[in-house]
Amino acid sequence: MTHDTYKYRFDESVPAQELEDTFMLAMLAVESLHGRSRVRMESRFNLDKARRTCVIDASTDVGSDLARIFTGFATKEYGERSVLIERTQPSGCACASKHRAAPAAATAGVAV
Repeated sequence: MTHDTYKYRFDESVPAQELEDTFMLAMLAVESLHGRSRVRMESRFNLDKARRTCVIDASTDVGSDLARIFTGFATKEYGERSVLIERTQPSGCACASKHRAAPAAATAGVAV
């Protein structure tokens, strides 16, 4: 399994509440695939409505499926040009991973 993290940035034209609703629909779909308990244990994300950003840790099957489903829903709902998606992956160097881990850990939340 990779240690990818996806950061989504949404255009100002995307209403913050609709962004949250789309994310919750993606969570519901992932719960249907993996079960509620597994989603609670294995998903890490941070949805910031005020900044219109979302960070999803895709290092588990649950996180990877959440990223895929959310990407599909969001791009279909708001259009390809309204969603910027950045993928980050830690480098093989342990020192570089330490420097990158701090910001990712600070932005990632745990689903409850």
